[in-house]
Amino acid sequence: MSPTGGRAGGRFGPALSEINVTPLVDVILVLLIIFMVTAPMMTRGIDVRLPKTESGTDAAEERLVVSVDRDNTIYLNDRPVNLHLLTDRLKSEMERSGVDFVFLRADQAVPYGRVMLVMDQIKKAGADRIGMVTQQAPRPAAARSRAR
Repeated sequence: MSPTGGRAGGRFGPALSEINVTPLVDVILVLLIIFMVTAPMMTRGIDVRLPKTESGTDAAEERLVVSVDRDNTIYLNDRPVNLHLLTDRLKSEMERSGVDFVFLRADQAVPYGRVMLVMDQIKKAGADRIGMVTQQAPRPAAARSRAR
């Protein structure tokens, strides 16, 4: 018989064969909550209030998008660009991606002349087609009742 009373394990007692996973689960849940809260904040976009039309378009696919915000800052796919450099940058993006269709998003507060200057630069870059992005306006109650 061993000096510890017949039990193996030495002077500190028997070896533990199970791991307590409760603290690990607690840490994982806290990390999950942190990621769930911060993930929506990581999406960055350009604040553009689009004009509303009854037949709104949606630019959801991978496309070339030129945006003009209410401060008249011009963006090419979420990156600011100078109006005079827009043609060259757009040409290189069109060659790289093989896309000749450009979507133009302009804030409703941007003057019409500024939008036309940007559109002219897009045409100079060689874009065959330009799509104007709008938001779909809510349908009036009378039109909804006739649609039924």
